[in-house]
Amino acid sequence: MKDPIDTLTPMGVMVLALLREADMHPYEMVRLLRARHDDRLLAITNGTLYHTVARLQKAGLLDEVGIDRDGNRPERTTYTLTDAGRDTVIAWVRRELPRVDSETEFRIALAESHNLERDDVVELLGERRTALLAAHEMHSHGLAKARAKGVPPQVLVEVEREEVLLDAELRWLDALLTRLDGDDLPWGPSAFTDTDRYLAQRKAAQQ
Repeated sequence: MKDPIDTLTPMGVMVLALLREADMHPYEMVRLLRARHDDRLLAITNGTLYHTVARLQKAGLLDEVGIDRDGNRPERTTYTLTDAGRDTVIAWVRRELPRVDSETEFRIALAESHNLERDDVVELLGERRTALLAAHEMHSHGLAKARAKGVPPQVLVEVEREEVLLDAELRWLDALLTRLDGDDLPWGPSAFTDTDRYLAQRKAAQQ
């Protein structure tokens, strides 16, 4: 039997992360994801999200807590996160945060990394930095060697781009780790408060 973490999709992670905030029905999930512009990370459609919710329920990662009907609107089933779902989404973020071979998964893990404690994030991003540094050194050495051999520059443009991107990410990551080492960046599951903006956003998504 597969470990739930191995069957969890990026959309599944986003659904479980939403349910860490509060119990919700799928319609609210879709509206919140779009209001927060999470559709920049992956395509969000009603059908995909509802299908994802059904798969997560079958896997025991979330469960129904009630069915509501408001006026002429269709029935809306509200879901809650199970203990297994809470553990699985955290395990997924921990697994994907240091990896350098899955861009979409990393971006979602980074977006949800505030669900981890600060020390955990620093450790995991430190592992990522080590891997990025090795990749950057490999590309830089490869470029220098290719140029020394007289390889035509037009066939090196992709390698040049990758070397520049790796350098830029290393500089961004070093800056983030510096911020995490200080006190100016609130972090961790307990760092959030129910601000007026957040409450208004939730209320709008429930309409």
